[in-house]
Amino acid sequence: MNDTPHKTPDDSIEAAFQDDEQTITGEDPFLLFHEWLTLAGTKEPNDPNAMALATVDEHGLPDARMVLLKGVDETGFIFYTNSESAKGRELEGNMQAALLFHWKSLRRQVRIRGRVSRLPAVDADAYFDSRPRASRIGAWASQQSRPIASRKALWKAVTKETARFAIGPIPRPPYWNGYHVTPASMEFWMDKPFRLHDRVLFTRTQDGQHWTTQRLFP
Repeated sequence: MNDTPHKTPDDSIEAAFQDDEQTITGEDPFLLFHEWLTLAGTKEPNDPNAMALATVDEHGLPDARMVLLKGVDETGFIFYTNSESAKGRELEGNMQAALLFHWKSLRRQVRIRGRVSRLPAVDADAYFDSRPRASRIGAWASQQSRPIASRKALWKAVTKETARFAIGPIPRPPYWNGYHVTPASMEFWMDKPFRLHDRVLFTRTQDGQHWTTQRLFP
């Protein structure tokens, strides 16, 4: 007679709680974010710094698109864009945004909400100068988010700007700027079996100097 205990369907749910090392721990959300981003850099095949940027338009209708994180420190997150684009106009109308990092290979994500401010021109200049020459020309050629007749029309615009900047440095367009998101909250999410995920929310205190931590139901 087989004396192996019969497992009910509920027994397998323990898998969601067995590996204590694979849970979200720590008191500094920026340190935790750096750890996850570094790990993503070794696992993600493309753009581990890709993030969804969510804004709202003048009617309060949400809008989202993928952009690239270009800097992060203990104060917040940095990206660059054309201020005359749809996202640029929405940011100028409401300087608040949400960011979402989703690393499929890690089965982890980070959600960030906070206020947005423009970076100083000197910072935008420095980053613009670090970009490939063709990308700098493209920034001048593209009237981002506005209608264009065809790809051929875009090529003509690129050709025109290539000729204009054939010699010498390419200055930063006045509408091309950097933005800084100062987080009010950062939520870390780790996948677990049976959708019993691990979620930890860091919320900035009123003095802006500390964080409170809460673990959330999945």
